[in-house]
Amino acid sequence: MPQIRIKELVKRYEHVEVIHGLDLTFEDNEFTVLVGPSGCGKSTTLRMIAGLERVSSGDIYIGDREVSQLEPRDRDLAMVFQDYALYPHMNVEKNLSFALRLAKVDKAEIAQRVRSVSEMLGLDHLLHRKPGELSGGQRQRVAMGRALARDASTLLMDEPLSNLDAKLRAQMRAELILMRKKVNKNIIYVTHDQIEAMTLGDRIVVMNDGYVQQHGTPEELFCRPVNKFVAGFMGSPSMNFLSGEVRQTEDGIFIDGDGFQFQVDPVLEHKIKQLPSSSVYVGVRPSSFSTKPLEHANKISLPVLVTEYCGSNSIIVSEIGGNRVAIEVTSECLPKRDEYVDFYFKYSDLYIFDAKTEKALYPDN
Repeated sequence: MPQIRIKELVKRYEHVEVIHGLDLTFEDNEFTVLVGPSGCGKSTTLRMIAGLERVSSGDIYIGDREVSQLEPRDRDLAMVFQDYALYPHMNVEKNLSFALRLAKVDKAEIAQRVRSVSEMLGLDHLLHRKPGELSGGQRQRVAMGRALARDASTLLMDEPLSNLDAKLRAQMRAELILMRKKVNKNIIYVTHDQIEAMTLGDRIVVMNDGYVQQHGTPEELFCRPVNKFVAGFMGSPSMNFLSGEVRQTEDGIFIDGDGFQFQVDPVLEHKIKQLPSSSVYVGVRPSSFSTKPLEHANKISLPVLVTEYCGSNSIIVSEIGGNRVAIEVTSECLPKRDEYVDFYFKYSDLYIFDAKTEKALYPDN
């Protein structure tokens, strides 16, 4: 399958620029997820790749071909939309084969592709039903099947699961993973749901305000976010942030803030000393807290304001200096509401962000 590259891609609506010079490469046979909040430009980027939005400036390459001025039908792409876009008067079989019949594909080839796709997606017993007789998940499988039947080199998917309820979304994520193992295609997938992104993507591109914030594997984005936005967006519950001031002592470097005093991992001390200002943000993931003492760790006593029972794990909502924080604990020994509890987290689990640039500090950056 061909590589897709976008170079200095810009989109303007009249005088408002919404996509600002994107440079991205979508590798051969890779499942790439574009993720970000509503209005960040992820769907607009996908639609420009598809040819459904005009490019204001920049280039789109599919393999060696520059395609930014080509019609959608000439780009060898297939798209799955959020609203399914099925023909209500046609049954499943005719919906699956519609684009192939328009392209005058041989009847035997059409029958073979429809049979192959319907078996892959579990639609073979639904071929004679119309969309109105299907569940939301079944309609979405038909939409995916129609795109797969075209046998295009790349599959573009624009928030395909957002209209489904939480249980059905989880089921469809599993089906997408299974489908991914069976098809040899590039897939570019848009979602606002970071759990969906981390579950599905070989690589994730995090966008905000028309810019790429970071791209990498799910593990890279979760464990080593480049800035405060990515750190807060990736992970559920999201990272806790507090503002503080750097204080240097003979015993190490500390961050002092309203209601807390945290010691910094010694490996970060030389980076913190290079900061132009003493103001920083600190971040701790909810999963980093422990109710058991840890070595080389910070300790803080916090009130239990709210408990959210989630099965084997639960979420405690507490407060530090007027800022709400989320803490993930096992449900076996869930503390009582209004009780004060000692929590611990390792120095190495404390993220530091420059207050001005919001960039994350790491020993080697």
